[in-house]
Amino acid sequence: MKHDSPGKEIVLQSHSQKLRAAVFEHGDLTEVFEEEGGSSNLVGNIYRGRVENVLPGMQAAFVDIGLDKNAFLYVGDAVLSHFDEDDKPIPVDSVRIEQVLTSRQELLVQIIKEPVGTKGARISVNLTLPGRYVVLLPQVSYIGVSRKITDTDERTRLRDLADRAKPEGMGVIIRTLAEGIDGEEIADDISQLVAIWLALQPKIPHVSVPGLVHKDVDLVARLVRDWIDHDVEKITVDQEETARILRKALQNIEHPAAKHIHVVTSDNLFGKYGVDDEIRKTLRPKVWLKSGGYLVIQQTEALIVIDVNTGKYVGQRSLEETVVHTNLEAAGEIARQLRLRNLGGIIIIDFIDMTSKEDQQQVIEVLEAACAKDKTKSQVLGLTQLGLVEMTRKKVGQTLAVRYTVPCPTCDGSGRV
Repeated sequence: MKHDSPGKEIVLQSHSQKLRAAVFEHGDLTEVFEEEGGSSNLVGNIYRGRVENVLPGMQAAFVDIGLDKNAFLYVGDAVLSHFDEDDKPIPVDSVRIEQVLTSRQELLVQIIKEPVGTKGARISVNLTLPGRYVVLLPQVSYIGVSRKITDTDERTRLRDLADRAKPEGMGVIIRTLAEGIDGEEIADDISQLVAIWLALQPKIPHVSVPGLVHKDVDLVARLVRDWIDHDVEKITVDQEETARILRKALQNIEHPAAKHIHVVTSDNLFGKYGVDDEIRKTLRPKVWLKSGGYLVIQQTEALIVIDVNTGKYVGQRSLEETVVHTNLEAAGEIARQLRLRNLGGIIIIDFIDMTSKEDQQQVIEVLEAACAKDKTKSQVLGLTQLGLVEMTRKKVGQTLAVRYTVPCPTCDGSGRV
């Protein structure tokens, strides 16, 4: 689905009980978010929990935080993180789960991964409070900078700003959006997050166990914080009240998109923009490329497998040119599909065989460049001995298939409806 649009546009449908947002880049749908009844997603919520079972054999524990299923706490998330000089967490291999947790112990934890299927939420004792430019680490003294900020002088500038602005004993991770932002805005971001943390302290002892201590912001606020970056040029909404809230929020951060919020009154804005049709197509395994080639995307328990085929595309000059053209087009589409479907974990891509090392490298570089636009961390690891491209993408939230389909009751889960 493609339509005439600026470089990056966000479409927000708030007409029904389900608040929904779609992100378009150059007319192509790249991401979809939603919230039932205006409630926020669970990731980022902080709870008082009680340890139900400590499992030495799994080096993990199950914790009751008041949800339908007990949350999963791995030993690496059960102790406060400390970092080395390269900003990497120092491993806790020497610590065993039974040394740090006991049954019925009460904990303050945060959801870092939503529950999926039969699995409960994954939680951590390392609490974070995300802002627009930084993430506050209220329990550890540390300063980190997003790896996507590559300029050495800028990294040093941002570290110095954060060091002056953060309270003693607390830490911050500087987000990609902070690049080029002046010190006053970053200091304001830090002070707002510190104020939220300090306001929570007297509340915590009075929250029953298990119980919710802090809820992450709603979808509109989260869009402003996490998704409306420097590239967003236009925002379309279906209600004037939503437009007013967005304008005010964007004016507060002096974002130029505050002047480009358009109201299109509609009972189904997603239908008008073709979002639902695109979602239906995305839920199928086969994805057609513009040239006539196609992808087949299959998700298993262990990994995601993507096969590239020439399909109807026969090229014009030579077989080699046809193969390279199809693979280059597929590389860009694969990155878009991973974002749109929100697929994560180990990903194996079977591009059409290429004999030239230069052609292979070109395809990998196009895939890396397309994945670099993704806010969710991914890494292209290169070719395996079998000529397959191996990559990873961090698992964040539920996949599109889980959000929009259910396992087929007839075939016992090998298909989805």
